[in-house]
Amino acid sequence: MTDAGEGVLVLAATPIGDPRDAAPRLADELATADVIAAEDTRRLRRLCQSLDVNPTGSVVSYHEHNEAARTTDLVERLREGARVLVVTDAGMPSVSDPGYRLVSAAIGIDVRVTCVPGPSAVLMALAVSGLPVDRFCFEGFLPRKGGERIRVLRGLAREHRTMVFFEAPHRIAKSLAAMEEVFGGTRRAAVCRELTKTYEEVRRGSLVELVAWADDGVKGEITVVVAGADVTVGDVDSQLTGILDRVAEGQRLKDVCSDVSAATGLSKKALYDAALAAQR
Repeated sequence: MTDAGEGVLVLAATPIGDPRDAAPRLADELATADVIAAEDTRRLRRLCQSLDVNPTGSVVSYHEHNEAARTTDLVERLREGARVLVVTDAGMPSVSDPGYRLVSAAIGIDVRVTCVPGPSAVLMALAVSGLPVDRFCFEGFLPRKGGERIRVLRGLAREHRTMVFFEAPHRIAKSLAAMEEVFGGTRRAAVCRELTKTYEEVRRGSLVELVAWADDGVKGEITVVVAGADVTVGDVDSQLTGILDRVAEGQRLKDVCSDVSAATGLSKKALYDAALAAQR
């Protein structure tokens, strides 16, 4: 047990696929923590077996369905001086996984918060994507509903940084199609699947190419990396061909002009008027 009054919250990154990627410190923390809060206790047991570790502290579940209630219990243990270790199924806790609520609560009671760095699907996907990585943003999972997904993507249409998303295999085709609709089919992207695992795969190409590929079905854990918008967007005339092509495919002119306006900063009315004139 940690000395009374000196509770510590430790966020530990776990392997995203290959258990050999675990940091040596992870095994030490698993073996010595007073409390291990695990997103999935069964996966934790398998990880401990892979690392040949026998935890000496108590193990509790800590996932999206019990996070609010469990946080109160864990804060009390921290008050008592416990060393509380948080691990999720893969990657760093609090990054699209449980952890943020407990970190905030721990900071609120002046408890030390630290972490064990390790594997990251976000950073690995960026590194292998072939896209610019000098500036990037992480957007997590897109909304499940189509309308909300489009709305979020439209808000990112003028984002110049490389963007990283997580996505479920049964939604990847729809998400890529939505990206194509909002960002344009020529935008470069990479779909990174099963990173560090036996069937690791990285598909690079334009969004229109990736949409066609995903139509056949995609399995596994997926991270998507998408290039940011070009800084130079040109004038209204430079956008007309792309607008008219999308309208010819059956999209509403008003919607297309709205997307292009969001992506380029050009006037939606000017785009609409120019497209109408070109159609005459």
